[in-house]
Amino acid sequence: MAAPAFWRTQRSLTECQAQFAKDVCAGLLRDGQKELPSKYLYDQLGSALFEAICLLPEYGLNRAGARLMRRYAHEIAKLLPTPVVVAELGSGNGTNTRWLLEAIAARHSVDYFPIDISAQALSRCGQELGQLERVNLSAIEAPYLEGLSQVAERRRESERLLVLFLGSTIGNFDRLPAQRFLGQVRRGLIPGDALLLATDLEKPVDQLLLAYDDPTGVTAAFDLNLLARINRELDADFDLAKFKHEARWDHRERRIEMHLRSTVAQRVNIARADCIVSFRKDETIWTESSHKYTRREVVQMAADANFECAGQWTDSEWSFAQSLLIAS
Repeated sequence: MAAPAFWRTQRSLTECQAQFAKDVCAGLLRDGQKELPSKYLYDQLGSALFEAICLLPEYGLNRAGARLMRRYAHEIAKLLPTPVVVAELGSGNGTNTRWLLEAIAARHSVDYFPIDISAQALSRCGQELGQLERVNLSAIEAPYLEGLSQVAERRRESERLLVLFLGSTIGNFDRLPAQRFLGQVRRGLIPGDALLLATDLEKPVDQLLLAYDDPTGVTAAFDLNLLARINRELDADFDLAKFKHEARWDHRERRIEMHLRSTVAQRVNIARADCIVSFRKDETIWTESSHKYTRREVVQMAADANFECAGQWTDSEWSFAQSLLIAS
């Protein structure tokens, strides 16, 4: 079998580093709450740490998604038009996608396009899924919508497109931007195309806090690695021992927030970004949000973006849903 194809967006390393520096300074020098984009958590080490998080007993989200795929892949496949091309936004290593690809490939050969900004994640995805029978894998290193546009341009007139947005990544968006993002995805599709959307559902707060601040400290290492990445790539001098990972629940917004709290007043020099950042004692950097939904809320979001819900499946062990949405 031929090796999986790999398509990379035409951006130089220097351009990527310049954008990283710009985003870091903009987030850390802003008035009010300091923030860093959560996408930068996933460098090579960060991606490996996240895979370790998915194995923790406190973090049941990934296992819930895997259970749903194992149990319902063939049921989902039967609801899809044929032939269908599959594009996965933020594929990571693609582990939980295997069952659905196999179910679709049992009906017809399928072109699968994992889309991710991490070359390392796409490489692991190719190793995991590149040898599946009747599955042609072409990895695309690009942001979500840019990669999706590339796939939409390549499909044949007779083919429909299935977009996978798994792992409840939609929860990393604030609610209004999440709604806008679904609308942007829909505008890249034609009637009859589909979106399989995973959402983490509301559950007891104590359970959520443990999931995002585990006793073994893996999530803390994942969060702190963002500062280490800035040190490595932008020649900064963050002292990781002077920051502490925290998980918080915002009752009004119904979201978990991850923060890095400065335990002392300090100044950090980010040499390659040509900026110096001052921190007050106990001031935080907000690094990630994870919004939680209800099943009904997901259906309404889909309708507002011009999708119809063709099916919704939930996990009984960890409140988690996968919804098949058809572009109307």
